[in-house]
Amino acid sequence: MQILIRADSSSSIGTGHIMRDLVLAKQYKNTDITFASQNLNGNINNKILSSGYNLKVLQTNTFEELSAYIEEIAFDLLIIDNYAINHLFEKQIKTHHPMLQIMVVDDTYERHHCDILLNHNIYADSKKYLNLVPKNCVLKCGSKYTLLRQEFIEERKAAKKKKAGLFTVFLVMGGSDIQNLNPKIVDILSNFPSVILHIITTQSNPYLEELKLLIHTKKWITLHINSQNMAQLLRTSDLAILTPSVTMNEVWYMEIPFISIQVAKNQKFMQEFLQKNKRDVLNEFNTIMFEKLFKKHMHSGVTLQNFLELSTKESQMILEWRNNDNIRTWMDYKEIISIKEHQSFMKTLSETNEKVYFLVRKDKILLGVIDFIHIDKKNSSAEMGLYSKPQLKGLGYLLMREILFYAFHTLKIHTIYARIRPDNDKAISLYKKFNFKQTKKDEKFITMEYTR
Repeated sequence: MQILIRADSSSSIGTGHIMRDLVLAKQYKNTDITFASQNLNGNINNKILSSGYNLKVLQTNTFEELSAYIEEIAFDLLIIDNYAINHLFEKQIKTHHPMLQIMVVDDTYERHHCDILLNHNIYADSKKYLNLVPKNCVLKCGSKYTLLRQEFIEERKAAKKKKAGLFTVFLVMGGSDIQNLNPKIVDILSNFPSVILHIITTQSNPYLEELKLLIHTKKWITLHINSQNMAQLLRTSDLAILTPSVTMNEVWYMEIPFISIQVAKNQKFMQEFLQKNKRDVLNEFNTIMFEKLFKKHMHSGVTLQNFLELSTKESQMILEWRNNDNIRTWMDYKEIISIKEHQSFMKTLSETNEKVYFLVRKDKILLGVIDFIHIDKKNSSAEMGLYSKPQLKGLGYLLMREILFYAFHTLKIHTIYARIRPDNDKAISLYKKFNFKQTKKDEKFITMEYTR
């Protein structure tokens, strides 16, 4: 069987058509498959060749050139995935090659003249093609037909989530980033010290060199060009930021929280589907709205309850935590605290603006305590501390994330520091991972500091 796939890629078109057609091609075993593509600026025709398929470079997008090639090779099936080819073009091909079966890959509910229509997007509805295709056309629509690379299928079988830690973001504004949004998003995320960012792009991105220069000194950002590891990167991320394009099918399948930013008209159907399903979408990029959505995801389910708002029972519970051997061992004051001392401490919290303590919850589960003392607005600094609920492990990253956010976005100070016992290796390691630097050391404590 001879199959011809007519699709293009470029800096303006993007790379999504070719990428999904490469997945589609794998479904045809023991066949001879050729891609017919133009040599447009920023194309990924090399990806076709490296995937092991034949490539016919077209000089034009005319009926005459394509028809001549179909006649020369005698193809059995023509797959068209190209917005620049309409139903009149398709009908002309069918009239001149009546034995040729035509499949069209569609996203936008346009009129088509074909034997098979594939709309593999999660929003696709076959009922919307009524009177848009011939009566005998076979419709393949919706998530049942979604084109997924094998890597996504395998990764979904793997462990669902990574450990609670730095907030990892998966950013893909399309292979060509036609609105050059990557730098704007990087600028916003720079205000969140506990973020790790993976930017996915391709060589056809016309702003690639600008992007490389922007992130050159930002160690929290990794740039992935023509990545072969997207599924794993996505699975280990806390949030995806992307356009409502072909990639959205993969993110939806992997069940990763996301923010969708529309950048092209042909994405409106996916965007409408996401809105209908009450997902977070921006119909155009807006700095204020984007930052608001990002904050919501970053702190999803997390609440800080001021010690002054604790019930008597909750206050007693905090005292029990604080007196736990594994917690008080690392404190400046190591002794058991009495109820009377604790009550006196709680009273001082209502009498000063220089310290504040919070009980941290996530989805109503109690996690631990974070605090700020010696809050000095004049010098824009404060000392900080944290500890997890006894017996809970792996929460240091999450608690530190909340400390950084509260310090820089609520207190609006520029420097936070902590005093740590020199033998508290676990705490020192945590602070170093968040880029705290040692500034002082004495017999009892090491001082580690973070300046924004």
